[in-house]
Amino acid sequence: MKRIVIGTAGHIDHGKTTLVKALTGIETDRLKEEQARGISIELGFAPFALPNGQKAAIVDMPGHERFIKHMLAGAFGIDIVLLTIAADESIMPQTKEHLDIIELLGISKGIVVITKKDLVDEEWLFLVEEEVKEYLADTILREAPIVSVSALNKEGIPELLDVIEELTQDIEEKPLIGQARLPIDRVFTISGFGTVVTGTLWSGQLNVGDTIQIMPADRLVRIRTLQVHNEKVPTAYAGNRVAVNLQGIEVADINRGYWLTSPNFLQATYRVDTKLHLIKSTKRVISNWSRIRFHLGTDEVLGRVVLLDRDELRGGEEAYAQIVMEKPVVCYKGDPFVIRYYSPVTTIGGGVIIDSNAPKQKRFKEDVLEQLAMKEEGSLEEVILQEMESNPYLIFSKDELAKRTGNTVELIEEGLNLLLAEDSIIDLRKGEYISSFALDLITTVITDNISDFHKRFPLRLGYPKEDMRSRHFNTINSKSFNLVLSFLEGQQILTSQNNMLKLASHEPLPNQQEAEIIAKIMVLFEDNLFSPPALTDVKGGLKVSEDEFMEIINYLLGQERLIRLSPDIICANSAVEKGKDLLNEYFAQEKELTLGTTRDLFNTSRKYALPWLEYYDKIRFTRRVGDVRIKL
Repeated sequence: MKRIVIGTAGHIDHGKTTLVKALTGIETDRLKEEQARGISIELGFAPFALPNGQKAAIVDMPGHERFIKHMLAGAFGIDIVLLTIAADESIMPQTKEHLDIIELLGISKGIVVITKKDLVDEEWLFLVEEEVKEYLADTILREAPIVSVSALNKEGIPELLDVIEELTQDIEEKPLIGQARLPIDRVFTISGFGTVVTGTLWSGQLNVGDTIQIMPADRLVRIRTLQVHNEKVPTAYAGNRVAVNLQGIEVADINRGYWLTSPNFLQATYRVDTKLHLIKSTKRVISNWSRIRFHLGTDEVLGRVVLLDRDELRGGEEAYAQIVMEKPVVCYKGDPFVIRYYSPVTTIGGGVIIDSNAPKQKRFKEDVLEQLAMKEEGSLEEVILQEMESNPYLIFSKDELAKRTGNTVELIEEGLNLLLAEDSIIDLRKGEYISSFALDLITTVITDNISDFHKRFPLRLGYPKEDMRSRHFNTINSKSFNLVLSFLEGQQILTSQNNMLKLASHEPLPNQQEAEIIAKIMVLFEDNLFSPPALTDVKGGLKVSEDEFMEIINYLLGQERLIRLSPDIICANSAVEKGKDLLNEYFAQEKELTLGTTRDLFNTSRKYALPWLEYYDKIRFTRRVGDVRIKL
């Protein structure tokens, strides 16, 4: 069975609350002030069942101009609107403003209910119906059926129920999969239960026992119980009017306008990119940095409009705009919103969210406008690819792309599969994605820098990996950077050894002059295997600069022709092997080796004998036990 929310709209005292009572038997004006004054101030809610058994919820929205912000809080998320117009007054100012809001929110399914038909004669009622048809001709409700009723004597109510039933057949279900989102419209306490919030679940589902996040307060709480249509349920689904009993938070810590969301799904933001539209009837002109009231879900926030492609926006026009908030908001790509003029407060426009967590945008920049157009109008694959290519130094997961593009993970997965088939993106490692454009860009930067490094330092093993990341890719974390490097190694573009990067085709080779110097150096080390010369002594007999000398020494160390015995002592690799032979012969006869014995075996001094023993311990050829060594 479908989950349907119906909302009333219309001018004050046009019979919305009385109509709801006639449909449901429930009085939605629960406040003493509302009952005493005979007007709705807060949102009212009532469950009811249609004759065919279809269950629905009605949101009764106040009509007074002072309470439009409450009306807006109820209008978001409704499936069908009952636009009420009193037969004795016809179209009034809040009729028009409510209709503007309905249009801005894209609520296309509605019924025009002409109330209080018992107060006028048939001729007058006919004139009112014609006036309504004429006014609605250019609005979103131009094809809406018109039903005249008297809520007091129930005349026309059965016909209205039939029309509502018919209209519910075309309602599209809200998405049950994906992340949960519920804008909070009421917060109160029930004795013995604690904090309760209510709202219409926009997407996903809520389950008893779930941990849920309150945004923008960024608080994790637990769902103790759930109610739908005044009945306890284990699960609430998208489209349900839900009462949620929360554990772990006080009423004072929650406000109308907050959200219940799946943990780590949404981020609070001060900037949103939008397609902003001003209603035709407004006389207000929005200029850059105009102050407005921003309404989304049940939230109202003051903000300022940054027009990205013009200096002014007039009635009937639309433009890309960034709205800068005075306090954080929570929203999602594709969400509708409404703006009202700061003072005097009137509804002037609205639009949809294009980027729910936007960077500060520069005005009159073609690339900015092109990106927004792509995000707004492009196919899902184009939007995913644009997001990835706009952030080439990021590695994306499906969850991250879902957040950034305002789609479910399931839809993102479909889009990624298409892009993978087209070779537009690369799966670096089971769910870690990068665009081919970004990979080519990163590869070019890496290979160009390594190639230049090889030319400047032909004897070095390679470019230090962490230096490459921190110098050229400091926005990529080490884990993601290693994924890219592993992919490039798999493609045989480069190799990594000892945290050094080199092109796969590169081998460090000395030139003739360097080869002659190397030969002289190796003679000095091989003639003094166990008492190797100090580097200063080696260099003293060579006609090379300090830098050239150290390049050659580091090359020999990288090629393992020389070995660093200790921080201050370098020896020939052949000395290590010769030493192993001597020790193997010794341990064939003896079980323990002392420092003095090592000195005698190697025909060296204590200065070198101890580093030799420590080196063999380090490579696990021997092991120290007290003051002696044993063979491993």
